Amino acid sequence: MTSATDHVGETRVAIRTGPAATLRQDAWWIAPLVTVVVLGGFVLYGLWVTFINEDYYAEPYLSPFFSPCLADNCEHQTAEVVGDWWNLSPALLILPAPLGFRLTCYYYRKAYYRAFLWSPPACAVGDVRARYAGESRFPLILQNVHRVFFYLVLPFPFILLYDGIRAFDFADGFGMGVGTLVLLVNAVLLGAYTLSCHTCRHLCGGHVDSFSKSPRRYRAWQLVSFLNERHMQIAWVSLFGVALTDLYVRLVATDVIRDLRFF
Repeated sequence: MTSATDHVGETRVAIRTGPAATLRQDAWWIAPLVTVVVLGGFVLYGLWVTFINEDYYAEPYLSPFFSPCLADNCEHQTAEVVGDWWNLSPALLILPAPLGFRLTCYYYRKAYYRAFLWSPPACAVGDVRARYAGESRFPLILQNVHRVFFYLVLPFPFILLYDGIRAFDFADGFGMGVGTLVLLVNAVLLGAYTLSCHTCRHLCGGHVDSFSKSPRRYRAWQLVSFLNERHMQIAWVSLFGVALTDLYVRLVATDVIRDLRFF
């Protein structure tokens, strides 16, 4: 880092240049550090869950990392779509869609651009790169496929809601356990995250010249806009929700904890 000085009247102003250069005196690095730890931890946990490929089903609970389970080698098959030729983890069949949706999400772009790429790491902190081309060049131009991933993940909240409803069906009949509530809450959170997406907001209200002539789209746009204002919070809560739901199912499946039945 280099420095220079200038005089404005009697005031001496320091000018800093170079990667991550800043005059900020606060702990600006805490936010990107927390993002690295949380997102990095989630990715590592997701990879471990995927490739360990066991203990993701505890009747009647199915981990969201493996739902829908489409291969013959599933512990609990949701639908027979992929035959016995698939020998890898069944999670690999469905994770690319929700993972791609998160990676290209407008909010997460800001989060990991700052935390992992330092582009820039914080407000009033210098970018580590000498030149900035935005998302007009490879690989960041791939972020523009977010709209495609939005359509791919639209069925997932409904699938997970179905898993939650199916979690009332125990081996001894109709009932409800803590796991039932966990699966239902996770489905609602992921549904809220999907609906709060900027792409969904544009889908509801974009290209409408007059909302007075499209009252249904206006009501949908209002609802999605309400969620969109809280997109950051919903993104983080739903991220933790997926991990905690899988962890709960895993702990029940391995008899580390016992699922509490309400009835």
